[in-house]
Amino acid sequence: MRGQHGVLRRTLGLLPHLGREVDDSAEIAHKLAASDPRIEVRVHETNKGHIATYNEGLLEWADGTYVALLSADDRLVPGALVRAAALLDAHPEAGFAYGRPLRFQHGGPLPPARTRGTGSAVYPGQWWLERRFREGTGCITSPEVVVRTSLQREVGGYDPALPHAGDIEMWMRLAAHADVGYIRGADQAFYRVHGKNMSTTDFGGQLDDLRQRLVAFDSVLAKCADRLPHADRLADEVHTRLARFALRRAYRAYDRGRTEAVPVDECVAFAEECLPGYAALPEYRALRLRRRIGPKAMPYLQPLVWSAVAERGREWLWWESWKRRGI
Repeated sequence: MRGQHGVLRRTLGLLPHLGREVDDSAEIAHKLAASDPRIEVRVHETNKGHIATYNEGLLEWADGTYVALLSADDRLVPGALVRAAALLDAHPEAGFAYGRPLRFQHGGPLPPARTRGTGSAVYPGQWWLERRFREGTGCITSPEVVVRTSLQREVGGYDPALPHAGDIEMWMRLAAHADVGYIRGADQAFYRVHGKNMSTTDFGGQLDDLRQRLVAFDSVLAKCADRLPHADRLADEVHTRLARFALRRAYRAYDRGRTEAVPVDECVAFAEECLPGYAALPEYRALRLRRRIGPKAMPYLQPLVWSAVAERGREWLWWESWKRRGI
């Protein structure tokens, strides 16, 4: 994990040491530090785990105006720190800045990146936070974010109780205390997708992702209740949204002929956990229709079922909005 502060006034390197027989990252880091006075290296003799290591760097060692967390898996796009720092310098009301990340496959080449920004936006923190609850999802991966160090220390770092949902929970806590900056036009980071990204690799992992999101949103509601005047409404919105996500995955399993791979009953149980009145949702009605049609016939009838067509349209509209506005 490497944190970069300010406009490269100082770069702090933090590497959990796994043993030289496993890799030589510490040796490489020391060589880099010897050639560049901006680099500081700290090596743990034993692996403290990612949450403790992240928080040690973010809350104890970072001493610049801004801080960024960059895992060994990921990369920054050239100019990313300068663009983010310029936005935060110009808008002291913004607590953090982010931009669009580019995904790349483990072992594959980096995709071409845009390095010229076309402007920026600063969203009111409460508005940005409410959108997260309304959408029921995050819009940040992690390496594309630069945070004001003073705010990071005020709000705190990653919650050890949320090892798989700490990112989204922390961004929301930050937004409860400050506005949010977004860099337009330029790509800010490369995010590596590999086998450990559960939500992208298997259907069981997608359900685990929904469970972790529920925990993260409930955690923000508990920790930031004094800053959320409409907490009850936000809770209803996100619980409804997550229930709809689960039911949508259940009925889409029928559309794609994947009912043997998708835990449909578990998806329904999760929807009930989120929202006792889940049976009144249109997604549940869509699931009931597919159950009557049956898993063998449904893939062939998908073009004739309106909810299946509408689902593809929703996915396209969300993707286009995210590409333009980052939210």
